[in-house]
Amino acid sequence: MNHIVECVPNFSEGRDRATVQAILDAVASTSDVVCLDHSMDPDHHRAVLTFCGTPEAVVEAAFRAIRTAANLIDLRSHAGVHPRVGATDVVPFIPIKGTTMEDCVRLATRLGEQVGRELEIPVFLYERAATRANHAPLEAIRRGGLAGLAFRMASDLNWAPDFGPARLHPSAGAIAIGARPPLIAYNINLRSTEVDKARAIARAVRHSNGGLPHVKAIGVDLPSRRIVQVAMNLTDHQATPILTAFQAVQAEAARLGIEVAGSELIGLIPQAALQHTATTALQLDRFDASQVLETRVSEMLRCKTAPEQTVAEFLAAVADSKPTPAGGSVAALVGALAASLGVMGARLGRQPDAEQRLLALSRNLHRLVQADAAAYNELIAAYKRPKHDPERAQTISVALQRATEIPLQIVEFSCEAARFLQPLQAAAKLPVRSDLTVGLTLAIAAGQAGLFTVKTNINSQQNQILIDCFRDRVSQVTEILEELKVLC
Repeated sequence: MNHIVECVPNFSEGRDRATVQAILDAVASTSDVVCLDHSMDPDHHRAVLTFCGTPEAVVEAAFRAIRTAANLIDLRSHAGVHPRVGATDVVPFIPIKGTTMEDCVRLATRLGEQVGRELEIPVFLYERAATRANHAPLEAIRRGGLAGLAFRMASDLNWAPDFGPARLHPSAGAIAIGARPPLIAYNINLRSTEVDKARAIARAVRHSNGGLPHVKAIGVDLPSRRIVQVAMNLTDHQATPILTAFQAVQAEAARLGIEVAGSELIGLIPQAALQHTATTALQLDRFDASQVLETRVSEMLRCKTAPEQTVAEFLAAVADSKPTPAGGSVAALVGALAASLGVMGARLGRQPDAEQRLLALSRNLHRLVQADAAAYNELIAAYKRPKHDPERAQTISVALQRATEIPLQIVEFSCEAARFLQPLQAAAKLPVRSDLTVGLTLAIAAGQAGLFTVKTNINSQQNQILIDCFRDRVSQVTEILEELKVLC
């Protein structure tokens, strides 16, 4: 499949396995769709499915699941701790491969129209698919539960649904259908039965109360386990990594004299989120994604099956009038070439440790050639969002973060390559020394070029928290580059 969309619908059923299995069967009956994961919780009284496939097939699978849930789930006899407004409560579409957020918005709109027309269930488009600013946050739609939503629909014209009747379905309620980036559903269990304290911790850590960026949190009671829980959605794991969320809840709980009993993931988590957690928790030095076995195998197999862009093709692409690839990609390629010269010098000098590290640096910098172009394209798309779009500022901020992180990695890798090259150059014989001098010069130049891009994008960033995250790293590489220029 060249075009893949993920769908993660949530259903208001966490106790009847037969009902959840019927919903799973409805999804599985759709061709070109793969079920990736499902879970159900009796206290939350909720089931979460994750499936993916081609865009058309995913819409069909989602509709079949919604229809099945509407036939089997009756909210009039439903009681659970998780907020909800529908038998099928929420249906988000997430772009995965060969698809964009705009594609997912179109899918959400198409599904919403079909659900409203054929099933007569009111549909509210949310997140990136929202047609009204006050409908974008999911918590706004759920505010006050079914009664609160019914009141708003009856008394406020701004709360007419996007599709379907202007009243709740008697048994199925309403549905929020939307498009969003990947999120991490992450819950932390506490050794306590005091739900008020769990709610206080949730208030302290969630974004809307001045806590962690891009974190939504509620405190709930889990009577079947005799504990309470802080249930969270991390909507941007780069802004707030999962380890940061855990440590924040743990610290707030300790302040109240409560121990953490454990934590749990609901659904799936991006590999990058776990890599960041492992790197931070273990304080791994010079770790990069290519050291993950499965990542390396995937990269090598891809290289075997898909020929890479030639140098001539890359030069032609840079010379084209399109905005990418451009300066950042060129800096990454220059840094990769510099590191490769270092590999040659390390091999001739019989320094295997330097050889292996420079080889990894060359691979990482080569990978960032395309990553920088992708990040810049995301930034351009963010700036093109309509000025009245309520998500525009946050989308630009996140895109700027990515467009800053990638060139900063280029700088860091190039600086590290230069630090390996410098002693190799000093110890090399004259014929090789000239080659390593070229490598050292290129590594420094790549670092300086990348740093210029980093500083430019930081100056455009409005989120002070993100600016602070980059400040120490920028100061460190600036100092390293100054030292290297003196040595060179």
